[in-house]
Amino acid sequence: MTSAKALRQPLLISLIAAAALAACGGNDNNTQSTPPAPTPEVPAPTPAPEPEKTPIGLTLEKIGSYQSGIFLQSAAEITAFDAASKRGFVVNAQKGALDVLDMSNPAAPRMVASLDATKLSLGAGASINSVAVHDGLVAVAIQAAIKTSNGAVAIYSADKLELLSQVAVGALPDMLTFTPDGKTLLVANEGEPSDDYQIDPEGSISVIDVSTPAKPVARTADFKAFNSQKAALLAKGVRIFGPTADGKGTAAVANDLEPEYIAVAPDGKTAWVTLQENNALAIVDIANATVTDVVALGFKDHGKAGNELDFADSDGKNAVIHITSAPHVYGMYQPDSIAAYKAADGATYLVTANEGDARAWGEGNKAYFGTAADKATGALASAGDVSKGFVEEWRIKHLVHKDGFLRRAGDDLPAHLAQLGKGAYLNASNFAWCGAVSGDPKTCRDDDKLGRLKITWTMGYQTDASGAPVQDAKGYLTYDKLYAYGGRSISIWDAKGQQVWDSGAAIETFIASPECKLGTKRDVACATYFNTGHDATATLDARSSAKGPEPEGLAVGQIGDKTFVFVGLERMGGILVFDITNPKAPKQIDYLNTRENWTASFDDKNPPSGAALSALGDLGPEGLHFIPAAKSPNGKPLLMVGNEVSGTTAVYQLQLQY
Repeated sequence: MTSAKALRQPLLISLIAAAALAACGGNDNNTQSTPPAPTPEVPAPTPAPEPEKTPIGLTLEKIGSYQSGIFLQSAAEITAFDAASKRGFVVNAQKGALDVLDMSNPAAPRMVASLDATKLSLGAGASINSVAVHDGLVAVAIQAAIKTSNGAVAIYSADKLELLSQVAVGALPDMLTFTPDGKTLLVANEGEPSDDYQIDPEGSISVIDVSTPAKPVARTADFKAFNSQKAALLAKGVRIFGPTADGKGTAAVANDLEPEYIAVAPDGKTAWVTLQENNALAIVDIANATVTDVVALGFKDHGKAGNELDFADSDGKNAVIHITSAPHVYGMYQPDSIAAYKAADGATYLVTANEGDARAWGEGNKAYFGTAADKATGALASAGDVSKGFVEEWRIKHLVHKDGFLRRAGDDLPAHLAQLGKGAYLNASNFAWCGAVSGDPKTCRDDDKLGRLKITWTMGYQTDASGAPVQDAKGYLTYDKLYAYGGRSISIWDAKGQQVWDSGAAIETFIASPECKLGTKRDVACATYFNTGHDATATLDARSSAKGPEPEGLAVGQIGDKTFVFVGLERMGGILVFDITNPKAPKQIDYLNTRENWTASFDDKNPPSGAALSALGDLGPEGLHFIPAAKSPNGKPLLMVGNEVSGTTAVYQLQLQY
């Protein structure tokens, strides 16, 4: 699908490496079989930046956009910028490539080239997952065609777009970042399992010396040392729950941990890595390429004042905003993005976007969910094939029912859950507030109560001293607690991973308030489309039973003596701005949502294209990148945002208030 406003046909740069990929990298400077990209025009001089005064606040203003014209195929994800060449770099997963934008005029970005990962040594089917830039070097993380195979990192020059080198890394390399001095590159190798969970690579962090860009040297910070500490990690609250291939046990620690996103200390000595599905944080000694600790992030008590949430979408019927407490319901923070910054007290703090994420593999394989015949035979323990996937996410109404699990066989009953018990109840004492009684969850299952909330079945049930599930005479489990995905918040943590501050219910409360407005003109009431989705017609409450507004991406910017964090709400859309100068008392100072058409009817079966797609504005913010005034092409602080659903790259200017 090509937008009617598409600017130009992109120039595809085919960069073919002649030498085989080597773990220690190599110089691939002169291996192109096609002419190099034309020498770019000499960019106009960069205006002198404004003096670095400390603002009292700021607002966002959208000044430019590049539109790929591709809907819902992740045509704009992670973003980065090179000041010298005035080029933006945007991961285009739809093409498996890196789009290169001329941003010398940030109000009118235009694509000048596309770097194709399939032309590198991993070959056909390879794709680029992430990008990072530092002083003229562009690093990209490349996933192999088979994601469980080892990936690679390629390094290019930002000005000539020449391939300088490649180096092998772990399976499914994703987010990558440079240390402040630019001499080291860190890569989060997520190591996701195959769809049937029969292959589960180890997660790891590659620590790459790029002081000589043509000859990078990679070391691996892995988690093997923690395999013997599994019991202790579980006791701390680290989630280690993926299955072994035979479905009879849980994976080793090194295989189960999945690095997601990396933050580096201002001094370049320490890195912190989110382990999203595991609800944990890894701490890395960069110099020694060693993981020194794995820290559990704990759980958010939604029964506590200030931590309320809207947990009911009412299945689209009589949707209302109802932000309320939910005793004995807990949120797993499960952050995606993380950034580090130095506060006025001299200490380093971490800020996270607590998106949440479930393991859901093999969802399209009917064999995993059993058959309707299982209902008649009562063969619960053999319902479904555990070698065909692993799905931990289930709605509460399906989990707790007086008639047990078999009623869902052949539909959505996870095979692994079928091995755990015959059914489940809620602890009547803990959940009397929503109507549960002994042996029957009753109205707790209703759509306007807890019924539609998505939780994990892997936690919260009663166990004996050995950790085995306790069953009643019918073989039913009893859930004392329920665990939902994500914190619907941002958090500040200290360098040891201890929480200093959390935004609590503030994001959902703000979206429901009269102060919140939508659109570039800020003239549409947010409450009208509270907790809407990002890939279909805007609908009130659509995401309340899942992860709400879903904060996912973030970027930190230092302006004068103040530190700001910019947070993308993946589902609701828009960018929230917080002043986090005082890590113990952050303040929300702005919100801009540049989705423009809130009434258009569309979904993935009837996708918008051309002028209709352009008119929608920006949907699904994914990767955010702050550009300080000193490095900005127009001398003003900017924010680049890749929007994976609308396929747009938006450029925001920060209007500083003094």
